[in-house]
Amino acid sequence: MLQLSQIHQSTEEIIERLSLRNYDGKKAIESILEKDQRRKEKQGELDGILAQMNTISKEIGLLFKSGNNEKAGKLKQHTTELKEKSRQSSEELHTLEKDIQDILLEIPNVPNPSVPSGNSEKDNELIKEGGTMPKLGESSQPHWDLAEKYGIIDFELGSKITGSGFPVYKNKGAKMQRALLNFFLDNATKEGYTEMQPPILVNEDSGYGTGQLPDKDGQMYHVGLDNFYLSPTAEVPLTNMFRNNIVDIKELPIKITAYTPCFRREAGSYGKNVKGLNRLHQFDKVEIVQITQPNNSYSVLESMCSYVEGLLMQLQLPYRIVKLCGGDLGFTSALTYDFEVYSAGQKRWLEVSSVSNFEAFQANRLKLRIKGLDKKAQLAHTLNGSALAFPRILAALLENNQSSEGIKVPDALVPYTGFDIIQ
Repeated sequence: MLQLSQIHQSTEEIIERLSLRNYDGKKAIESILEKDQRRKEKQGELDGILAQMNTISKEIGLLFKSGNNEKAGKLKQHTTELKEKSRQSSEELHTLEKDIQDILLEIPNVPNPSVPSGNSEKDNELIKEGGTMPKLGESSQPHWDLAEKYGIIDFELGSKITGSGFPVYKNKGAKMQRALLNFFLDNATKEGYTEMQPPILVNEDSGYGTGQLPDKDGQMYHVGLDNFYLSPTAEVPLTNMFRNNIVDIKELPIKITAYTPCFRREAGSYGKNVKGLNRLHQFDKVEIVQITQPNNSYSVLESMCSYVEGLLMQLQLPYRIVKLCGGDLGFTSALTYDFEVYSAGQKRWLEVSSVSNFEAFQANRLKLRIKGLDKKAQLAHTLNGSALAFPRILAALLENNQSSEGIKVPDALVPYTGFDIIQ
């Protein structure tokens, strides 16, 4: 959530940078400023009434002591009238504050100045390519055919149990999932991230804290009876661990990681891009989160990107890194790098990770502050990244390593799988 002070200080710059998202923020920003001016006036009015009541209260006490009960009674009546005025002013003030908050919750984060303009993923900026492209014959197959051939994933059984987008992993497919889980977590802890095991059901405050609500309300699974949400990513419970916290600067950077299942409705998804493991309603992911000082969050972002790149190199997957354009940028992000791997069976690139700097946007919602920067506590910066999401990684591993003998397992995963080929 944008800060009011930020909006007052940099009104035109914020409106201009929001336009990178193809978002016209002029009306919303002007409405906030107008309501905030009225809020200040109403606060001044209320403060004046309360000060007047306090003065009269002291005067009434002195009058009663001196025996001037008649005048004291008249002043007491005036106090009753002032109380009613203060009640009305308080209600109007509360309404203005709520109106401002509601508008702020709907405004996306201001993009970093380096974010390229554009409307969709076609306008994203290619930053880097790495790895070796696989050379497969004409008989190469997509992962959904390989999964059936080797009996490792059953999409129809998942549809029977739940519905489309909920596959059942079997035999060596299930072992590959477990191998990826341990491989990613072990690498994260070696990198200095503390492993957590958070709840996967989150409350409404947590959804608002990291910005999934109200923006992604329709994309999240809602447990209506308890008003809980199935977490769409471990970013939500991990970051919300620090909601309403003041963190000592000596504790920074905070680096945490977790494996969780993730749940997304993906409403409106259809076509070949959702076939097989390409887009699921339930999937597994290891997430990394950092909380850091504002002055070094972009160097932290670069280090997180290097870490994710290292995972893809270990898995021997061809990859590319793109900087998201304004039109493709997530609601809460100031700058995001996407990592894509090449899927040889589908002959297309698949997004497997997003690494983002939210700057103070989430911290302002969370009321997450740092003490020790100055005399005054300041908002922290939060960052997160997928490290990594399992389904498309598994799809690429199956497709890129297929041969007439079977599917070769990358050397880095063999200690975790206990086998080096799927036959």
